Amino acid sequence: MSIIKPSIILVLVVLCSCKEKAKKDVVANVEPKTNAISFINDEENQKVDVLMDGKLFTSYLYDGTTPKPVLYPVITNSGKKITRGFPLEPTPGERVDHPHHVGIWFNYGDVNGLDFWNNSYAIPDEEKHKFGTIEHQEILDTNADEGTLTIKANWNGPDNNTLLEETTTFTFGQEGSMRKIIRNTTLKALEDVSFKDNKEGMIAIRVTRGLELPSDKPSIFTDANGIPTEVKALNNEGVKGDYLTSEGKTGEDAWGTRAKWTTLYGEVDQEPVSVTIMDHPKNVGYPTYWHARGYGLFAANPLGQEVFSDGKEKLNFSLAKGETVAFKYAVLVHSGDPLDKNAFENYFSDFAKN
Repeated sequence: MSIIKPSIILVLVVLCSCKEKAKKDVVANVEPKTNAISFINDEENQKVDVLMDGKLFTSYLYDGTTPKPVLYPVITNSGKKITRGFPLEPTPGERVDHPHHVGIWFNYGDVNGLDFWNNSYAIPDEEKHKFGTIEHQEILDTNADEGTLTIKANWNGPDNNTLLEETTTFTFGQEGSMRKIIRNTTLKALEDVSFKDNKEGMIAIRVTRGLELPSDKPSIFTDANGIPTEVKALNNEGVKGDYLTSEGKTGEDAWGTRAKWTTLYGEVDQEPVSVTIMDHPKNVGYPTYWHARGYGLFAANPLGQEVFSDGKEKLNFSLAKGETVAFKYAVLVHSGDPLDKNAFENYFSDFAKN
């Protein structure tokens, strides 16, 4: 057994101390990662929470409370909810119409004659045969580095036959005070599928009261099945919402017009907030028509052309068995000083390139 001299021990101790100090210095100089996306897959409650820097941005809900998966709630960088609470979390002073309007969702009002859009808990049993349900199947992947969540879902008829197989990748991100959700959805037809022109569709948001357009009178809206819904007049205090489309349409004039993007801006708890939906040039029906209502429904619908054009156009999109179609949309949620039209054009230009 060899003997280590004390002088050698001293050198080793000094070297180890220097190495440990260097290691600590390196750690001290590493800046924490910002705008970091993380996911919590809560299988028990059938949801995936999407966190931005450890705080809730949104949740992908698939527990069957709504007859389609939804993103809810959607929260700004400063912590403001831009989605209506009803029917999941009713909030005093908000509207309680259209219980099928929940968070952010994607579906359509006429798929082989079935209404996927208007389905909700409010449909009586004797009417359920007219409606379709989008049923979550599985989480295919989550990638925190890329900010992506990929899911599989089936568009089923009332007898549980699958018409369409959906694969969707959500990409979540943030730039400054702008939060982004990019939705890439591919639908594969498992039988011949028709999407008859219908005003109810496709990507949609039901916003909080502060982002609605001020209105001092009740309105009655009729769905594609002829069922009327009264939207009552409410107190307009703090309600300052307004639409602006890429083509310059504002307010209620945005409804039934084509545009490559539309923004809805107003205030939430006295803070300026905007929510923007952007169409993609590769989508069917680009530039999309807008199913954008003053009472808080904000939707892009590229397939309802006959309705929005008063019969001047007709699409009646269809897929043969085995065919696929892809849709890509961006949803931008901005808090703070309002953005001008040029800013949205720049965002759109970048989005359209990909």
